[in-house]
Amino acid sequence: MTHTLRACALLIGYPDAGLRGLLPQIAQAVRDEAALSASRLAELDALIDLLQRQDAIEAEAAYVELFDRGRSTSLHLFEHVHGDSRDRGPAMIDLAQTYEKAGLHLGPAELPDYLPVVLEFASTQPPKEARAFLAEMTHILNALFTALVKRESRYASVIGALIELAGERAQAVKIADDEALDDSWAEPEAFGGCSTQGQARPGTHQPVTRPVHIVRKTPVTQGAQS
Repeated sequence: MTHTLRACALLIGYPDAGLRGLLPQIAQAVRDEAALSASRLAELDALIDLLQRQDAIEAEAAYVELFDRGRSTSLHLFEHVHGDSRDRGPAMIDLAQTYEKAGLHLGPAELPDYLPVVLEFASTQPPKEARAFLAEMTHILNALFTALVKRESRYASVIGALIELAGERAQAVKIADDEALDDSWAEPEAFGGCSTQGQARPGTHQPVTRPVHIVRKTPVTQGAQS
């Protein structure tokens, strides 16, 4: 499970030259560990094959368009539960403290809720603890899975693999209509009031008033995806 989690952390990251050079080793590591079903392995192989065949600039541009232009596909997990509200700051601190208790510390530019960072942490934990950790965020992963399936993106295979590693079933859930992050970050007119979603961008410091933890939301099932 350790190698598969690290492979997923790499695959969901920015597809630069360094990552593309590692794709054959990533594919081999996932196959050797055999922590996923045959169907999930085939889906990951298809993503890896796409990244190997795709023009570098095209792959990078498609990645930015997919993950950086809308809230529903954001790889910052707290976007899906807290948005830009004040609750996000305490949740980030709580997650960072979880990492620190395990002896892991974030780099200066890293946010604790960024999915590749979350997966790197999970990969350092024993399988039982890693599975339980992933299971706590399955509701978020299913929302992200749904958004990627809706976009017909092969990256959905990575999220489906994570849900499978958590011992759960990937399924489509009801998600809100997407709003471009550029629009949600727009400044209000002077004296025109503030957005109900807040004005802070991801990573901006928010005052900490009380400890807040992720609250599981019960998804509204629309259908199942395997």
